[in-house]
Amino acid sequence: MAKRKRGNPVSGWVVLDKPLNLNSTKAVAIIRRLFNAQKAGHAGTLDPLATGILPIALGEATKTVSNVMGGEKIYQFTVSWGAQTSTDDLEGEVTATSLKRPTTQEIESILEDFIGTILQTPPAFSAIKINGDRAYDLARAGQDVEMTPREVNIHDLKLLTTEDEATAVFETKCGKGTYIRALARDMGHELGCLGHVTSLRRTQTGPFNEDMSISLEKLEEFSHSAHARESAQMELDPLLGDHLHPIETALDDIPALAINEDLASRIRLGQSVLITGRDAPIIKGPAYTKVGSKVIALGSVSQGAFKPSRVFNLMK
Repeated sequence: MAKRKRGNPVSGWVVLDKPLNLNSTKAVAIIRRLFNAQKAGHAGTLDPLATGILPIALGEATKTVSNVMGGEKIYQFTVSWGAQTSTDDLEGEVTATSLKRPTTQEIESILEDFIGTILQTPPAFSAIKINGDRAYDLARAGQDVEMTPREVNIHDLKLLTTEDEATAVFETKCGKGTYIRALARDMGHELGCLGHVTSLRRTQTGPFNEDMSISLEKLEEFSHSAHARESAQMELDPLLGDHLHPIETALDDIPALAINEDLASRIRLGQSVLITGRDAPIIKGPAYTKVGSKVIALGSVSQGAFKPSRVFNLMK
């Protein structure tokens, strides 16, 4: 007899406005508990000292995490000039100092150097694996960690304000794998004054932004006011359900194909189907299929046929 999964078959996205001093893994565990979901995952780590948009996938939405992680991200961050730290943020020890403080004109003159496809060396205190070990574990153990530079894409970088001669606030739009701590460090080196991040907030990840987000405090308030559930299969309380975004929210950059239930049955078995008639696709490449409002599968279209790659096991 198959063992029943713990929790409810809840599927969708929660756009958490992550607070300070909470790591992403713990945030996922809390949201999974509040929604009593069978499984959960996040679309892009935020350090404990960072706040902002942390999209959390519940249930079948976890199959779309890679679609979100590859999307554009927007950050606002504050840099303190005059010191470099071991972690490139407030958490680390100061490793070097400088008396130089850059002018606004000097800061603005270097921004173009950091826009486009650039080489960036990730911080030693990062989750990147080196021979199977996390870099931050090696660094915390006192080992010398040599990070390999890699290409990242920075679409925009602008100076928002200079609070004083030692502090500047920036906004950047960037692609997957960009480290804002490394960006601040490298700007400090180019300006000859050193620098590290003192605050960091993510305002967008892929299709998810601040307007769609909710605080952990508010979710916990809704959870505490919800009635106790007598069965693990009862529907999600509306107070929480109002903040559960549909799976397809993560798929807004690829086309949707409307199909009937007969085709859906074949797709659920992993079969490719030819889509004809007025719904025949005039596209090729990534797509997903739907029956009414229910997402059936992720896949791709070639020569008028849809081939599934990830099938969603949603309750009928």
